[in-house]
Amino acid sequence: MDLHDAPDEAAFRAGLRDWLRERLPAEPRQWSGDELRQWSRDLHRAGYAGLTWPAAHGGRGLPAGHQAIFAEESALAGAPDHLNVIGMNMVGPTLISRGSTAQQARYLPGILSGEILFCQGFSEPDAGSDLAAVRTRAVRVDGGYELHGEKVWSSYAHLADHCLLLARTDPTGSKHQGLTCFLLDMRAPGVAVSPLRQLNGDSDFNQIVLTGARVRDEDVVGEPGQGWSVALSTLAHERGTFGITLTARLTVQFARLLRTVRQYGAQHDPLVRREVAELHTRLQGLRYTGYRSLAAQRRSGEPGPESSLLKLEWSLVHQRVCALAVRVQGGDAVLDGYWQHQRLRSRANTIEGGTSEILRGIVAERVLGLPRSR
Repeated sequence: MDLHDAPDEAAFRAGLRDWLRERLPAEPRQWSGDELRQWSRDLHRAGYAGLTWPAAHGGRGLPAGHQAIFAEESALAGAPDHLNVIGMNMVGPTLISRGSTAQQARYLPGILSGEILFCQGFSEPDAGSDLAAVRTRAVRVDGGYELHGEKVWSSYAHLADHCLLLARTDPTGSKHQGLTCFLLDMRAPGVAVSPLRQLNGDSDFNQIVLTGARVRDEDVVGEPGQGWSVALSTLAHERGTFGITLTARLTVQFARLLRTVRQYGAQHDPLVRREVAELHTRLQGLRYTGYRSLAAQRRSGEPGPESSLLKLEWSLVHQRVCALAVRVQGGDAVLDGYWQHQRLRSRANTIEGGTSEILRGIVAERVLGLPRSR
């Protein structure tokens, strides 16, 4: 594993830093929906959308290392996520590898430009991160299917034009069989979206209720009944360089924690010093695990299961960073607001994007080679 940028990577990083410095505000702030849409269009025009997508599909065909540099530098600069982060990082790569030619022509240009926004419909009530427990039914009708069921924790569903979702088309086989992956028009009759209020008051996620929403045969991604393998491919792309992004954002949070510790004069407290040192060590472990995962991806061309370890550890470390900051602030945490908000939000870190229980199972089976637990 070489931790130094190759000459082309160094040039890419320098150009990106200049571009970000010219366009980002001096101080972090909340971005409106219109501003985020414009940011997505700016990224596309500057050639920073679809870095690893094949040139034949409108991307730049760059190696995963360039995508990792983009993720790292954007996070460190305080840039917002691409509004179409699900379309760019999950749906697009899935359609490139598993979609039909017609699906690629219809969706990929709009995903790149930010004109077509996607959400994902994998999680369900009573199923959570267990995709094989999906209960949403796809009932065969003339020319397609009718969808009946409920999806939850769908990011950007209130803004999305389309959804990549999983539904059960055959209830008679094993739970990993009989699943089919669909592309759903979010404005079709029978689709209702409601925001879900979180502990900190935000509404990042949504509920999607499906009551007979129609999808056509040409909206099936891959073969009918083979949705399990399509979903695994989608999730692998989700976690490709996501660990690099998470680690970079955690680095920014950790630096803010150090400023808070000094501001409250807690840098001489031995208990605080010990916890800060431990968090720093775990952050560095995350950083180098991310680079190791990236090196493996460079060799194989595909993200590996090690990325599950990154998400699992990041969620635990981020919760402790936020908890320590609130503890150092004491009663002032209520007045400051930032760390209190972050602390409440961090409670979801071990649930969203794959619960810690599911991720531990993946690490045990696919990284350590242990037998399946069930």
